[in-house]
Amino acid sequence: MTEAVEGMKYAALVVEDNPLLLMDAMEMAESAGFVVYGAGDADQAMRLMNSHADIRLLFTDVDMPGSMDGLQLAKAVRAGWPPVAIIVASGYRRVEPRDLPENGQFFAKIP
Repeated sequence: MTEAVEGMKYAALVVEDNPLLLMDAMEMAESAGFVVYGAGDADQAMRLMNSHADIRLLFTDVDMPGSMDGLQLAKAVRAGWPPVAIIVASGYRRVEPRDLPENGQFFAKIP
């Protein structure tokens, strides 16, 4: 990751298809000091990744509607934006380290 320019805030992209959980996760990231973008599915997330060079963290749910699930999204982001930190979350299934992109982390949500 590159060093922060003084006064520059990095952004987090939160991807969650449940609107209430999306809002909660966005508020947590904002309180941690990130500029926050939210997406309800992987397609919207990819559009945001392509239009916001300041994104340095992807936090995505695993199970989502659309053309990709969260694991596929995480792998696409790793391939296109290697410096982005990736956290994959699920309250319904365990994700094995071998299923994550390189340096990706799993977070077990409480359903």
